[in-house]
Amino acid sequence: MSGQPIDAVTGAFSYTGGAIARQLLNRGHTVRTLTSHPNRAGADKRIEPHPLSFDQPRELAASLAGVSTLYNTYWIRFSRGNNTFNQAVENSAILFRAARDAGVERIVHVSVTNPSIDSPFPYFRGKASIEGQLAEIHESWAVVRPTVIFGPGDILMNNIAWLLRRFPVFAIPGDGSYRLRPVHVDDVGRLCADLGAADTNEIIDSVGPETFTFDELVETIRQAVGARSKLVHVPPRLAMLGASAEGVLVRDVILTDHEMGGMLAEVAFSSGSTTGRQRFGEWLASESSTLGRAYSSELARHFR
Repeated sequence: MSGQPIDAVTGAFSYTGGAIARQLLNRGHTVRTLTSHPNRAGADKRIEPHPLSFDQPRELAASLAGVSTLYNTYWIRFSRGNNTFNQAVENSAILFRAARDAGVERIVHVSVTNPSIDSPFPYFRGKASIEGQLAEIHESWAVVRPTVIFGPGDILMNNIAWLLRRFPVFAIPGDGSYRLRPVHVDDVGRLCADLGAADTNEIIDSVGPETFTFDELVETIRQAVGARSKLVHVPPRLAMLGASAEGVLVRDVILTDHEMGGMLAEVAFSSGSTTGRQRFGEWLASESSTLGRAYSSELARHFR
């Protein structure tokens, strides 16, 4: 790739996409975004927004004209209305074909650790299906599979801290011994940008330098924020009922069945080489005074 590259990032005004966009801007790239929220408050004015219009593939291709690399973070956390996992898979294929038709040289796709077409959960089946379609549709690609992502603007770690601060009891599904290797969002962004500049087709896990059991992770957060919530182990079904009740309270989806099942099956753990530099414990220490002071709503961020 010669000259000053033009790159496109789906969701560059959001969490992971924002981290990728920052990396590219810092490297002197011109960045466009395909987004459903073109007027998001605080959006980086250096990024040129275009509509993420899956029902208009020609418009998608036109938005990608002249782009060297497409970084795709598009996905859904749960089904809502017409936004189903099957539809998200179809939308991803539409995007990949539009990129191919527009002459985009390379696609870097953000997936998840341990996706499987045989998974009992549509989230992980869908992720595996998209990876297969990418390899079929485009010649040059890379897949980044992050574990649990943390960092500024994080929802999961913030809301664990919020629950610990607010309630006298925190329910841990099962025995809490299942492992995970959290990775900082900026490390995910850096890896994606690095792979965008490469020319080999590859799949790589994006993992941090520390391993925690879920018990250890929650206890680390509890101590960091000074919460007195008691940690109790409960059957997964009971934990889901509790999360559903809390979700009604905050008008949000706190936990889904595929997140619960994936967590128990250790899909957020990877034995691959460490790619992340930032340690969760150090980040937590720097954020402990503010983490969990307010609830972060997934529905408010993406649908309201």
